Amino acid sequence: MNWSEFDLDLPEGIVIYEGTNKKLPLKAWAARIDLSNKNISVRILSSNDRDRKESPLDFLQNTGARLVVNGGFFIADKIPSQHVGLLKTKGMLEEAASHSVYRDNEKYFISRSAIGIKNDGLVDIAWCSTKNDSIFEWEIPIRNRPGFPSRNIQFTNSEYWDVREALHAGPSLINSGIINITVEDEVFFNTPVAGIQPRSSIGITSDNKLILMVVDGRQMESRGVYLEELAILMKEFNCYEAMNLDGGGSSAMVADSRLLNRPAGRTNQREVMSAIGIFYRD
Repeated sequence: MNWSEFDLDLPEGIVIYEGTNKKLPLKAWAARIDLSNKNISVRILSSNDRDRKESPLDFLQNTGARLVVNGGFFIADKIPSQHVGLLKTKGMLEEAASHSVYRDNEKYFISRSAIGIKNDGLVDIAWCSTKNDSIFEWEIPIRNRPGFPSRNIQFTNSEYWDVREALHAGPSLINSGIINITVEDEVFFNTPVAGIQPRSSIGITSDNKLILMVVDGRQMESRGVYLEELAILMKEFNCYEAMNLDGGGSSAMVADSRLLNRPAGRTNQREVMSAIGIFYRD
């Protein structure tokens, strides 16, 4: 990708880049946020609307965030919406992790990727699940393969994950600096998540930078990307850890009070249940 700085009215420590590749073709936007700046903080946001959905721009305007990207998966046709997997905001567990999923008539136990924000404001990415309202993480995901499911969750192999806010999505893209796309372990195989799609992702670097990215798709100017390509794009920003967020028509980045990308070729924004917000304290 050819990346260039995008001119926006944003405070120091928040920089937006626009990326293009005319051969594929692709268009993407990436935000690099300096978490070493004590005026900057990251929060997981969830909708308070009656239907538990609102647009990323609504999230930005209602919370005072300077930048917002859509968050985790949710069941859109349920009223109110239900988050798919872990959702913890302001220290309160809104939705526990999904311990298992059914795929091809078989039950798979899972520990999916999540973004977590610790009490000191640092960001972590881990494979996790919940037990008795507590969150636990694993060094590696619970092993699954198509047709060979894990039959249980061994919490004895996990550690308590002390985060004040967290959000499930997945799969993992990069782990310990190495591209590691855990589609099978997290049981995203045989789903649209594994195909070529508009994408959103989040990552962290070893020097405490947070990377948020959206890649447009389903349009002439940008075809979308496979998860493997998304991981490569996140590596271009030196991500040490990275994970996929909800994609498709939900993929949106708003900053400077406007929508930057074109979700699935449209100028309107799909309402979502959760989002990631970047805040600046003047």
